[in-house]
Amino acid sequence: MIKEELRKIYKAQRKEISAQHKMKLDDLLLLEFQKFDYASVQTVLSYWPIQGQAEPDTHLFTRYLTHFLPEINLAYPVMNMVTMQMVAIRVDDTTAYQTNQWGITEPIGGMLIEPHKIDMILVPLLVCDKKGHRVGYGKGFYDRYLAQCREDTVKMGFSYFPAVEKISDTHQFDVPLTYCITPRQIYEF
Repeated sequence: MIKEELRKIYKAQRKEISAQHKMKLDDLLLLEFQKFDYASVQTVLSYWPIQGQAEPDTHLFTRYLTHFLPEINLAYPVMNMVTMQMVAIRVDDTTAYQTNQWGITEPIGGMLIEPHKIDMILVPLLVCDKKGHRVGYGKGFYDRYLAQCREDTVKMGFSYFPAVEKISDTHQFDVPLTYCITPRQIYEF
Protein backbone atom coordinates (compact mmCIF):
# COMPACT_ATOMS: atom_id res chain seq x y z
CA MET A 1 0.00 0.00 0.00
CA ILE A 2 1.02 3.60 -0.47
CA LYS A 3 1.73 5.95 2.43
CA GLU A 4 -1.42 8.03 2.05
CA GLU A 5 -3.67 4.94 2.27
CA LEU A 6 -1.72 3.60 5.26
CA ARG A 7 -1.82 7.02 6.94
CA LYS A 8 -5.60 7.13 6.66
CA ILE A 9 -6.08 3.54 7.91
CA TYR A 10 -3.72 3.75 10.88
CA LYS A 11 -4.78 7.22 12.00
CA ALA A 12 -8.35 5.89 12.19
CA GLN A 13 -7.31 2.67 13.94
CA ARG A 14 -5.24 4.55 16.49
CA LYS A 15 -8.11 6.88 17.33
CA GLU A 16 -10.35 3.86 17.99
CA ILE A 17 -8.13 2.68 20.85
CA SER A 18 -9.82 3.37 24.18
CA ALA A 19 -7.94 5.41 26.78
CA GLN A 20 -7.68 2.39 29.08
CA HIS A 21 -6.37 0.11 26.32
CA LYS A 22 -3.91 2.82 25.20
CA MET A 23 -2.45 2.94 28.72
CA LYS A 24 -1.94 -0.83 28.59
CA LEU A 25 -0.30 -0.60 25.15
CA ASP A 26 1.98 2.22 26.35
CA ASP A 27 3.06 0.08 29.32
CA LEU A 28 3.86 -2.80 26.96
CA LEU A 29 5.89 -0.45 24.75
CA LEU A 30 7.81 0.72 27.83
CA LEU A 31 8.58 -2.86 28.83
CA GLU A 32 10.04 -3.51 25.38
CA PHE A 33 11.94 -0.18 25.47
CA GLN A 34 13.56 -1.21 28.76
CA LYS A 35 15.22 -4.22 27.08
CA PHE A 36 17.80 -2.07 25.30
CA ASP A 37 21.31 -1.26 26.51
CA TYR A 38 21.54 2.52 26.77
CA ALA A 39 25.06 2.69 28.23
CA SER A 40 26.47 4.47 25.16
CA VAL A 41 23.54 6.88 24.76
CA GLN A 42 24.34 10.40 25.92
CA THR A 43 21.95 12.54 23.88
CA VAL A 44 18.36 11.69 22.90
CA LEU A 45 15.95 13.61 20.69
CA SER A 46 12.39 12.76 21.74
CA TYR A 47 9.07 14.39 20.89
CA TRP A 48 5.95 15.46 22.72
CA PRO A 49 2.90 13.33 21.77
CA ILE A 50 0.39 15.40 19.80
CA GLN A 51 -2.86 15.90 21.68
CA GLY A 52 -5.73 14.21 19.88
CA GLN A 53 -3.55 11.96 17.71
CA ALA A 54 -3.45 9.01 20.17
CA GLU A 55 0.33 8.80 19.82
CA PRO A 56 2.36 6.54 22.12
CA ASP A 57 3.22 8.27 25.39
CA THR A 58 6.86 9.16 24.79
CA HIS A 59 6.99 10.78 28.24
CA LEU A 60 7.14 7.25 29.69
CA PHE A 61 10.29 6.53 27.67
CA THR A 62 12.01 9.82 28.45
CA ARG A 63 11.21 9.52 32.18
CA TYR A 64 12.70 6.04 32.14
CA LEU A 65 15.86 7.30 30.42
CA THR A 66 16.32 10.32 32.69
CA HIS A 67 15.82 8.13 35.77
CA PHE A 68 18.10 5.35 34.54
CA LEU A 69 20.69 7.75 33.06
CA PRO A 70 20.51 11.00 35.08
CA GLU A 71 23.31 12.63 33.05
CA ILE A 72 21.55 12.13 29.72
CA ASN A 73 20.96 15.15 27.46
CA LEU A 74 17.35 15.28 26.34
CA ALA A 75 16.16 17.37 23.40
CA TYR A 76 12.84 18.09 21.71
CA PRO A 77 12.27 19.30 18.15
CA VAL A 78 11.24 22.77 17.09
CA MET A 79 9.65 22.95 13.64
CA ASN A 80 9.96 25.81 11.18
CA MET A 81 6.93 25.57 8.90
CA VAL A 82 8.36 28.13 6.48
CA THR A 83 11.67 26.37 5.79
CA MET A 84 10.19 22.90 6.53
CA GLN A 85 13.20 22.18 8.76
CA MET A 86 13.46 21.17 12.38
CA VAL A 87 16.13 21.63 15.02
CA ALA A 88 16.81 19.86 18.33
CA ILE A 89 16.66 21.99 21.47
CA ARG A 90 18.08 20.72 24.77
CA VAL A 91 15.54 20.61 27.59
CA ASP A 92 15.65 20.18 31.36
CA ASP A 93 13.32 20.48 34.36
CA THR A 94 13.14 24.27 33.96
CA THR A 95 12.20 24.30 30.27
CA ALA A 96 8.94 26.03 29.33
CA TYR A 97 6.91 24.69 26.40
CA GLN A 98 4.29 26.02 24.04
CA THR A 99 1.99 24.28 21.59
CA ASN A 100 2.22 25.71 18.09
CA GLN A 101 -0.67 26.20 15.65
CA TRP A 102 -0.22 22.63 14.32
CA GLY A 103 -0.63 21.06 17.77
CA ILE A 104 3.07 20.32 18.25
CA THR A 105 4.40 21.10 21.72
CA GLU A 106 7.88 22.61 21.53
CA PRO A 107 10.42 24.01 23.99
CA ILE A 108 10.65 27.78 24.29
CA GLY A 109 14.29 28.75 24.02
CA GLY A 110 17.16 26.49 24.97
CA MET A 111 20.46 25.33 23.54
CA LEU A 112 20.61 23.98 19.99
CA ILE A 113 22.05 20.47 19.68
CA GLU A 114 23.61 19.68 16.32
CA PRO A 115 22.29 16.56 14.53
CA HIS A 116 25.67 14.78 14.57
CA LYS A 117 25.74 14.93 18.40
CA ILE A 118 22.52 12.94 18.85
CA ASP A 119 22.89 9.25 19.74
CA MET A 120 19.22 8.25 19.62
CA ILE A 121 16.10 9.74 18.06
CA LEU A 122 12.57 8.72 19.00
CA VAL A 123 10.79 9.05 15.67
CA PRO A 124 7.02 9.57 15.40
CA LEU A 125 5.12 7.27 13.08
CA LEU A 126 1.80 5.62 12.44
CA VAL A 127 3.13 2.30 11.13
CA CYS A 128 6.30 0.93 9.54
CA ASP A 129 7.09 -1.84 7.10
CA LYS A 130 9.39 -4.82 7.51
CA LYS A 131 12.34 -2.87 6.05
CA GLY A 132 12.09 -0.03 8.57
CA HIS A 133 10.38 2.51 6.33
CA ARG A 134 7.71 4.44 8.16
CA VAL A 135 4.52 6.32 7.56
CA GLY A 136 4.62 9.61 9.42
CA TYR A 137 2.39 12.63 9.00
CA GLY A 138 3.61 13.43 5.50
CA LYS A 139 5.62 16.64 5.87
CA GLY A 140 9.13 15.07 5.72
CA PHE A 141 10.58 16.93 8.73
CA TYR A 142 12.12 13.82 10.26
CA ASP A 143 13.54 12.40 7.03
CA ARG A 144 15.29 15.72 6.32
CA TYR A 145 16.61 15.82 9.88
CA LEU A 146 17.67 12.16 10.01
CA ALA A 147 19.68 12.64 6.82
CA GLN A 148 21.91 15.07 8.79
CA CYS A 149 22.59 12.63 11.64
CA ARG A 150 25.44 10.17 12.03
CA GLU A 151 24.96 6.81 10.35
CA ASP A 152 25.14 5.08 13.76
CA THR A 153 22.46 7.28 15.35
CA VAL A 154 19.72 4.95 16.61
CA LYS A 155 16.39 5.78 15.00
CA MET A 156 13.63 4.24 17.12
CA GLY A 157 9.93 4.30 16.36
CA PHE A 158 6.94 3.14 18.40
CA SER A 159 3.75 1.70 16.96
CA TYR A 160 0.71 0.05 18.44
CA PHE A 161 0.49 -2.08 15.27
CA PRO A 162 2.68 -4.79 13.71
CA ALA A 163 4.82 -3.84 10.73
CA VAL A 164 3.11 -4.04 7.36
CA GLU A 165 4.78 -6.11 4.66
CA LYS A 166 5.82 -3.21 2.42
CA ILE A 167 5.22 0.50 1.90
CA SER A 168 5.11 0.67 -1.89
CA ASP A 169 5.91 4.35 -2.42
CA THR A 170 9.14 4.86 -0.50
CA HIS A 171 11.78 7.01 -2.17
CA GLN A 172 15.50 7.62 -1.92
CA PHE A 173 15.13 10.37 0.72
CA ASP A 174 13.25 8.16 3.20
CA VAL A 175 15.52 7.28 6.12
CA PRO A 176 14.66 3.87 7.59
CA LEU A 177 14.41 3.19 11.30
CA THR A 178 16.94 1.17 13.26
CA TYR A 179 14.20 -0.30 15.47
CA CYS A 180 10.44 -0.18 15.78
CA ILE A 181 8.95 -1.18 19.10
CA THR A 182 5.44 -2.58 19.18
CA PRO A 183 3.58 -3.96 22.21
CA ARG A 184 4.47 -7.52 21.27
CA GLN A 185 7.63 -7.32 19.19
CA ILE A 186 10.78 -5.33 18.53
CA TYR A 187 11.65 -5.01 14.85
CA GLU A 188 15.32 -4.52 14.04
CA PHE A 189 16.27 -3.26 10.61
